[in-house]
This record gives sequence, structure tokens and C-alpha cells, in this order.
Amino acid sequence: MEKLFGTPLPNWTPPPRPVGAVLTGAYVQLERMNPALHGADLFRAYQGHDGLWDYLPYGPFALAEDYTRWATATACGTDPLFYVLRNRATGLCGGVASYLRITPESGSIEVGHINLSPEIAGSRMATEAMFLMMDWAFAAGYRRYEWKCDALNLPSRRAAQRLGFSYEGIFRQATVYRQRNRDTAWFSIIDAEWPKLRAAYQAWLAPSNFDAAGRQKVTLAALTGPVRGGFDPAL
Repeated sequence: MEKLFGTPLPNWTPPPRPVGAVLTGAYVQLERMNPALHGADLFRAYQGHDGLWDYLPYGPFALAEDYTRWATATACGTDPLFYVLRNRATGLCGGVASYLRITPESGSIEVGHINLSPEIAGSRMATEAMFLMMDWAFAAGYRRYEWKCDALNLPSRRAAQRLGFSYEGIFRQATVYRQRNRDTAWFSIIDAEWPKLRAAYQAWLAPSNFDAAGRQKVTLAALTGPVRGGFDPAL
């Protein structure tokens, strides 16, 4: 029987690790987490919205000092590498996202720890932030960009599909957090898909895709759907 092997990658070179360079779009700017600079404003954005922490292993926080202390201890490393999302129009911080499970030798990187306050969730800023992080990763030479979430977190699974991630399945009893089981849903985008997905994001983010009231004319899901591979059967 003939032996089978994966596609040869004779010119493969591991990409660099992210260092937290500022990523700037039309609507949002991503800055590396600095608790002294960002902590109080992020706490302001999150305050009163305790449900935002339901599927994260930390939070909510009672005081700004508590959030800043957590961020100083947890969110200032290189993996995960946290970004803060700053609204370019107002200058206010509205959420965070991070690169994590950064594996240059395999060309794999994950986006996670996403926590968006109501003032930025569902906006062009939120989508543009995800685009900027993906664009950096694929431009740097990563081959695989991952999204994982609690399998019961249907809003996160819907977001992954809208953003063009392909569903890959459920890892059962993947971990324990908040004294409860977590099955983990896996999604990914690979480098071969990125040129078409990149064009989809650019088309969606274009000012011409929004009317005078800010309503989208074409949904991002409609643009990414033809490129996306596996569809999540739970949705």
C-alpha cells in the first residue's frame, strides 16, 4: 500500500510572534493592554453588565481597582497578548480581545478572551477589530487562525460563523471552569481562505455598504458564507 503524506511545505518559515503593535482601522484602534492607561475606562464600559463574564473564567469585578489588579496580573503577558479596543470617534475603550495559544512552529494562532461592552458590541468597530487581528496574523505568515468557545455559548458560535470561521467540531469535556464542565466548540480560518475573506471584510466595512442611518446593505454573513467551509449544525 502506498504511504500517504501531507502536502510538502519546503519553503515553510515560522512566522514571528505578535508583539502588540498598534493596529489602526477606520473605526477602531487596537492597543496593547496597559492596565494603568486602560483599566479604569474598561471597567466603566463593563460596569453593570455582569452577564458579559458568563463564559469567561474570571470576572465580574466589583471595583475598577479589582479589574486593574486582574489585568496587571493576567493580561500583560505575551501569550495571551491582550489588545484593548478604542473607539476612534470618542477615544473611549470599549472591550478587549487577545491572541493566544500562539504556535509559530505550526503557524497557528487563536483569538480569544473577547469581551466587548454594549457600547461596541455589534458595531462596525467590533467587526473591524476582528478583521485587523486576522489581517495581521495572515500577513505575518500564520497558516491557521482559531476561534474556540464554550459549546453552550451560542452567541459566540454565531459570531464565529458570521466572521467566516469554519466549524470543526466539539471537544467534549475539554476543561472545567467556574466549577462546571465545558465542552469546547472549535472553528478556524486557514490562509488559503483569507484572500477571499479579506475582500469580504473590505466590502462589508466600506462606507458605501451603509445607508445614511448606519444600516448595513449587505450582511457580513452573506459575504463570508460562500468562503466558509464547515457550517455549525447547532445554528
